[in-house]
Amino acid sequence: MIEMLKIKSIRDLGPQFVKNDHKMVGQDGSYSIPLNGKCLWFFGDTLIGKRIPGESLWYPGGEKIGPESMAGTGGIEQMLTNTGLLISNNNAENGLHEFEYIREPDGSLKQLIPLKPDENPDEFRIWCLHGIKLKEKLYLFYQKIEMLGEGDILPVNFKILGSGLSVGSDKDWNFNRLTKNGSDLIWREREPQFASAVFHSLKDDFIYLYGVIANEAGVQQCYICRVNPNDFENFNSYEYLVDENNVWDKDLKKAIPIFTGMPNELSVSYNNYLGKYLSVHSLDLTGKIVARTADNPWGPWSHPITIKQIKVKRKLDLKYPTLIYAAKEHPYLSKNDGKKIYITYIEFEEYFPHLLEVEFE
Repeated sequence: MIEMLKIKSIRDLGPQFVKNDHKMVGQDGSYSIPLNGKCLWFFGDTLIGKRIPGESLWYPGGEKIGPESMAGTGGIEQMLTNTGLLISNNNAENGLHEFEYIREPDGSLKQLIPLKPDENPDEFRIWCLHGIKLKEKLYLFYQKIEMLGEGDILPVNFKILGSGLSVGSDKDWNFNRLTKNGSDLIWREREPQFASAVFHSLKDDFIYLYGVIANEAGVQQCYICRVNPNDFENFNSYEYLVDENNVWDKDLKKAIPIFTGMPNELSVSYNNYLGKYLSVHSLDLTGKIVARTADNPWGPWSHPITIKQIKVKRKLDLKYPTLIYAAKEHPYLSKNDGKKIYITYIEFEEYFPHLLEVEFE
């Protein structure tokens, strides 16, 4: 299986969306969701304002930002916890330069899944996960986050409260959260956080959802569930893999992990060139971007194969370790049946989606 992932070349295309008309100076997440002729890119925390030369976004004036909204801190004027943009073509060979952010009527960037009145922006955030368009409906998964105070080596500390699903339209970009048993958290804090990746298999017409949660030892584990597209909003119809021999059950407590070592984000696609299912993710916090292959969406998955080790030379003396995360493939951009693929990752200090072009042998 390893010989099928020999790398011919890797090109670093740099941070993306840096030049924009909205004073956007940083964003993470970067999920891509194909629409009809376009592709939606869905982001997490998005910062509007300016960067102060010689200062870290996370230590303005040399002080840790803390858990509150960054609006009014350093050069940041506004902070949105999720945003989106549209790309009209899939030509990424020279980077992603033709894009249009989704905006409010006044021209400002739109938060696609807004906070509710009882969700104080200094305490809660709604972060992006993956999504899918089915017929006329556009579904966006999300995580609800509670920000915490001191107690972590990173500039920010948080707790995942759970994940959910919102539904809307790519015509007006208005989204409403769906509920289960009266709650908009479909999967709770100690359950896998679906959907870090969504894959629609045309072979069996199931939608496969991948969700991540850390076990008691702190090891990040990936789980999988599936649902018929017609039952997408019926959460009681979701089935979870409970045995690696393609055995499924509606009881989440019986679910088994399919692999480990990824942060909360990853991608899953079918790569025609490899003739395999392909998953791409960061490997813990090592700075490695890795890939796995499988013959089925549920596996069994190969061991992680390193695509690239990200190395960063910092210009500032910072108080936290280098943080590389959110690596994922964007199948919408792939060329030659997947011989050439495109991957983004986030380096926390750079804080823009960083694009790599990878060509297999």
